[in-house]
Amino acid sequence: MIVSGIDDLWLDFCYLAGRIAKPRTATETHPSTTTVPPPGDPAGLGESLIALWIPAWREDTVIARMVAHNVASIRYRRYHIFLGTYPNDGATLDVLRQLEQQYSNLHVSLTPHDGPTSKADNLNWIYQNLCLVEERIGEEFEIVVIHDSEDLIHPEEFRWLNHYCRDYDFVQIPVLGLPTPWWELTHGIYCDEFAETQQKDLPTRNRMGGFAPSCGVGTGYRRKALGRLAEAESNRLFEPDSLTEDYLNGLRMHRLGMRQIYLPVAWVNGQPVATREYFPRRFYASVRQRTRWVTGISLQTWQKVGWSSDWKENYWLWRDRKGLIGNPLSLVANVLLVLGLAGYVPALEGQLLMVTSIGLVLQCLRMWWRMYFTARVYGAGYAALVPVRIPWSNLVNTLATISALSRFVKARWRHEPLVWLKTEHAYPNREALNPYTRRLGEVLTDLRFLTLNQLEESLARRPEGVRIGEHLVAEALITEEQLYDGLAVLSGYETAQIPVGDLEIAIARSLPRSLMQEARLQPVRLSAGNLVVASSEIPNASLLEDVRRFTKRDPVILLVTPANLEQLQSFVEAPVLLDSAA
Repeated sequence: MIVSGIDDLWLDFCYLAGRIAKPRTATETHPSTTTVPPPGDPAGLGESLIALWIPAWREDTVIARMVAHNVASIRYRRYHIFLGTYPNDGATLDVLRQLEQQYSNLHVSLTPHDGPTSKADNLNWIYQNLCLVEERIGEEFEIVVIHDSEDLIHPEEFRWLNHYCRDYDFVQIPVLGLPTPWWELTHGIYCDEFAETQQKDLPTRNRMGGFAPSCGVGTGYRRKALGRLAEAESNRLFEPDSLTEDYLNGLRMHRLGMRQIYLPVAWVNGQPVATREYFPRRFYASVRQRTRWVTGISLQTWQKVGWSSDWKENYWLWRDRKGLIGNPLSLVANVLLVLGLAGYVPALEGQLLMVTSIGLVLQCLRMWWRMYFTARVYGAGYAALVPVRIPWSNLVNTLATISALSRFVKARWRHEPLVWLKTEHAYPNREALNPYTRRLGEVLTDLRFLTLNQLEESLARRPEGVRIGEHLVAEALITEEQLYDGLAVLSGYETAQIPVGDLEIAIARSLPRSLMQEARLQPVRLSAGNLVVASSEIPNASLLEDVRRFTKRDPVILLVTPANLEQLQSFVEAPVLLDSAA
């Protein structure tokens, strides 16, 4: 443990040396060493065509929301989405087919066999589908970026990849957990660990010339670099039997001499430019996910590539594999510390006391660094509980290490493949997504309903308190229908023009009139057991909860124009007035 602690201390020293050699830039709103790409495209290079790959296995509950939000938030035009799944995952496939009908730049890729196999195998078949799409559209993709179905993609990510992939074959955008309450210790260990590794360990490793391991999400590849990888492995882009194909590809690209960069965390408009997500929030799910990480990084890669003739590369391989011993030892050390404080361990003397003191000092340094980097992302209050979460992390990592060793040995003994260990995913609610959503004006200009100059001139004339959409319609720069097309992109809800003939009167009167008038909504009909509700406003979570108080059916929102809503409500209220007169 002292050897490992000195190793970590050396990396701390290299991090500090790098910060001194490359001071913080004045263009950023938060300390970082990243050079923030300038807004717009001053070099006149234009947008590269980007392919977004999303492998999916049993993701029917989150994938539609993920696609809808990210399409609304990404500040980039030229990209296509490739969603990969299996023939025996009917629920996910049904959702993907609906999305394919909704978005013209979305393509569904099916493996020719049932799943689950591995994420790598899924990605390989997405790659084959990409080649077919390239033939169909007559244009080659220049950048490929990989994400998971629970990822919250930063609005600037594609623009940053477009900027950096002109010089690098491999670009890794940072990955950070979304904040959760302090009592969720399991998710908290992800927030702590990723805050430290993404801000210190991995950027320093990259600066020191070590290979850049992909984080699996937020990784951008130049299309030509992927072609070289495929050629080197008989047209297999990713190792099909690898559980951590992202890590292995980072090593393969480094050995092929490709340029890699790991971008440190930078803040733009108060938010870190990073992929955000909820990691497993339950203990067993966390152990399961980390079992896959330990199996793929420490055991499978060791089996496949062994050690290197380059001592520098071996150093990084050692750092990636030392957890096989370090994880159980850390938990043992925590237990011994508790027993010692309780008086169950004899007093230490002589050299044993000295060695133990050195180990304790090194552990306190590790704890301080983790608290520092956690505080930069989540605040000092959240960082104050790092000492509580570290022993919990040691327990999770120890059980994951034991599980990984057991599964790996069992699979080798039985000559069986290791399959994709599925992790349950959750997608953030609408309030958590707000900082990562584009402005309505951006969406309307992207849809080419008006020009940027028209938007800016109109905003200068907008009276205080008038909403931008209403103002643009009043100035006849856009129609109500165009406004609601923009709101649909922004919110992820569908738009509709509902004729009064579609109303089911009994259903239309199923909510209190006061709620319908105040919230500007109107129940329309039942569909697949859900309550279809027309609304001229984007609903928030509290409004949806108010609706659920009066119905056991889940509300499905359709955005309609105010004129259409008024027409529906007038039709519903008319019979009520006649009944009252009678």
